[in-house]
Amino acid sequence: MLTRGLPSVAVIADAHFHDTAANFGFPRIEIDGQQITMRSWSDTRQSTRVFNESADALHAALHEVQRRSIRHVVLLGDYTDDGQRTTTETLKGILQRHSDSYGTAFYALPGNHDIFGPRGRHHTKEFLAENGRGLSVSSDARLAEERTVFNDGMYCEGYPDGLSPMAAFGYFRRPDYLHWETPFGGSDAPQDRLYDVRSPDGSNVYRLMDASYLLEPEPGLWLLMIDANIFEPLDGIFETGEEAAFTDSTSGGWNALLRSKPFIIDWIADVNRRAQALSKTVLAFSHYPALDPFNGATGAESTLFGETNVVRRTPRKAVVDALLQAGLSVHFSGHLHVEGVTRRGDGDRSLTNIAVPSLVAFPPAFKVVHPSHEVITVETVEMSTLPVNNRICAAYAQETALAREVPDPAFTAGNYGVFLRGHKRALVRHRYFLKEWPADIVAAIQHRTVMDVLGLFSRKPGPPADAVLSAALPMLELIADWYCLRQGAALALPHIEPDRLVLYRALAERFGREPENHDSTLEGFLGIFFGALGLFLDRAERGSRRITVELAPRRELLAV
Repeated sequence: MLTRGLPSVAVIADAHFHDTAANFGFPRIEIDGQQITMRSWSDTRQSTRVFNESADALHAALHEVQRRSIRHVVLLGDYTDDGQRTTTETLKGILQRHSDSYGTAFYALPGNHDIFGPRGRHHTKEFLAENGRGLSVSSDARLAEERTVFNDGMYCEGYPDGLSPMAAFGYFRRPDYLHWETPFGGSDAPQDRLYDVRSPDGSNVYRLMDASYLLEPEPGLWLLMIDANIFEPLDGIFETGEEAAFTDSTSGGWNALLRSKPFIIDWIADVNRRAQALSKTVLAFSHYPALDPFNGATGAESTLFGETNVVRRTPRKAVVDALLQAGLSVHFSGHLHVEGVTRRGDGDRSLTNIAVPSLVAFPPAFKVVHPSHEVITVETVEMSTLPVNNRICAAYAQETALAREVPDPAFTAGNYGVFLRGHKRALVRHRYFLKEWPADIVAAIQHRTVMDVLGLFSRKPGPPADAVLSAALPMLELIADWYCLRQGAALALPHIEPDRLVLYRALAERFGREPENHDSTLEGFLGIFFGALGLFLDRAERGSRRITVELAPRRELLAV
């Protein structure tokens, strides 16, 4: 197939940059003569992302971008830890220096961690002080006390103030853009990018800013940057613009966009009509997935655990229908820190959602898109082989020693990928077991081997014949790998020992159940759990580090 090349675009999702050199006005922990502004391990092991490793991961990703001579980089939301003023300013400097040195252009989108509502919100975080013990820093002066330091650099701004530090990175027009617009027209002024949104009972009405934009960085390529960071007003009496007056955008995404910003769908349709007429290739981006990035493989999750974060954040069918009708073809998403490709539709109308992993969760990776007018190829750049920061791990060890805890094996990991897999194990123990899993199931299995757990079945099945030796594996290891496969798909397979994969496949085939066959017994729970494990394995084995998406041929303009 003869293709006409367009510039490559790197897509970095969920970098969650935390500034380990920030000065928040307290004596920081010092390792090997270097002071580090460190979040605690006790917080890290309860978070779906790591914090202190983010700076090294981002610098490594930008180095790889430069090494590959890529001129265009999309920051797919959650580019900051939590939108703190200090953090965002530091990130701005890093991006600007990279741009000045290598001519790289960055195009940003807001994620739920970067900006909040019209007025912003306070943050309070725990750090390690000079003695290795925890100390909180807050932007809320009302919380200041002996173990909480006040610093307004911890504050997260709202719209439009939170966009100002990142103004040079796509949010506002620049003279070198061949084309730039918003859903409201050609003006980039915040006051010209407002929409009305109201609470369910209509009592609270706000005019909020939308940060979506379309740009043409080089001839023939349109980047459609969609702000799906939705803040919906609540019923009740609040101080104007305060945090409590709005839903958090975390679980809203495209489901909330259909309610609050239907004009975005009309704009997408209009952009696609014009793109066809002008022979432009459109790549669409938003922080939030437009299709289920797990491709249905987590259908068991709501049965096992109820309404988890993943379940709440899954787009509904109405989103798919609206975007297909609007003619959207290719969309890139972040938010869930997952590797995945999902396609919906048929004939000449189909939508492919490419989920981009995070730099700070297993598996760490970003994407490079090689588009043409007929086909796009998407390459995965994994960051697992990065070295571990030994200073940070030494500080973790000091923290756990003071708490009289056993050091986590992750502290001595050989590389970043091994560290993040270790973080996943800690996450199972300190978050998923406590917040999502039924307590009686956890009590029954958490300290047992796979062999022991199979012995609890009423049928006493024993391990499958081809996996007997592996059945001595601790159940906790299997559960951690279940989450790794869920998040990493094909990228997870090289990180999991081959004999374990044989065991997991055998367990799925022999004991797996459909969610519809759920009962409240341990057997019923584990049957659905093993069934989901089989789906994760299927999805991983079908996946690839290199994705090709054929674009629909030019056709009559859509009538939407």
